[in-house]
Amino acid sequence: MVSLFARTKRFSLPTLLLLLELFTIYLRTADAQIGVCYGMMGDNLPLANEVVSLYKSNDIMRMRIYNPDQAALQALRNSGIELILGHVVVGNEINPVGSSSEFAQYVLPAIQNIYQAIRAQGLQDLIKVTTAIDMTLLGNSYPPSQSYFRTDVRSYLDPIIGYLVYANAPLLANVLPYFSYSNNPIDISLSYALFNSTNVVVWDGQYGYQNLFDAMLDAVHVAIDNTGIGYVEVVVSESGWPSDGGFAATYDNAHVYLENLILRAKRGSPRRPSKPTETYIFDMLDENLKSPEIEKHFGLFFPNKTKKYPFGFV
Repeated sequence: MVSLFARTKRFSLPTLLLLLELFTIYLRTADAQIGVCYGMMGDNLPLANEVVSLYKSNDIMRMRIYNPDQAALQALRNSGIELILGHVVVGNEINPVGSSSEFAQYVLPAIQNIYQAIRAQGLQDLIKVTTAIDMTLLGNSYPPSQSYFRTDVRSYLDPIIGYLVYANAPLLANVLPYFSYSNNPIDISLSYALFNSTNVVVWDGQYGYQNLFDAMLDAVHVAIDNTGIGYVEVVVSESGWPSDGGFAATYDNAHVYLENLILRAKRGSPRRPSKPTETYIFDMLDENLKSPEIEKHFGLFFPNKTKKYPFGFV
């Protein structure tokens, strides 16, 4: 799921101006806490204007895109859809010591450059520039109170967090309990991963967790706090469950998880109970060019625009 949303040399001025126009018009127009990611890695996907229409007809009023795709941005004009909360996201799951390490050096400079361009337009309080991380940057996530970022990524992540504090911008986190469960089904129950536990499964001091999603989200909160840099809000930029392609990847499990996730987004986590969690479902469409196989089956819709699950989004 790694991508680089914007390097300075790729993020053209016309694209930035179009983004600024979109954000200015549609910023905070949607009340729902749920949005959906629009990935484009498929050779059988609908045209961008058809996908935007699919969002609208299903009352999905928030969208996350992974690249400044001109067709998608043009299709969003006058659509009424809010593009990821007025956030520009620089990099998705960039790991400075992993396979995406070559991109790490560009993330903070791109955040700074785009922020300055937005600030020059007087929109810095409305449009936030940030990046999206995954759980592999955590050295420990259980229990959440003992969470911290790995020492070998701190030199990359700490300056970014510092800049987010300065700019009053959130950190985006991809929170996918499916992978935690599928990697450790002995210690993690399926009901806990699917939001189906009726009682507290994990007590962590005064905080009780009935589902894995909340525990993972609060692990990110604690890891940020433990840097000692300052408070940063967390937005869940990806969460979903595959319907095929791997262990426990079934239609029924995906249906249950996604329906419960939509309900869960209306409230906060045990450590942040008063703030509903802004969440983006991964993914809008099944993408047949993704790999490994499991990545092809996260869509809410099939490429022919047929709805995979019967629930709604409002």
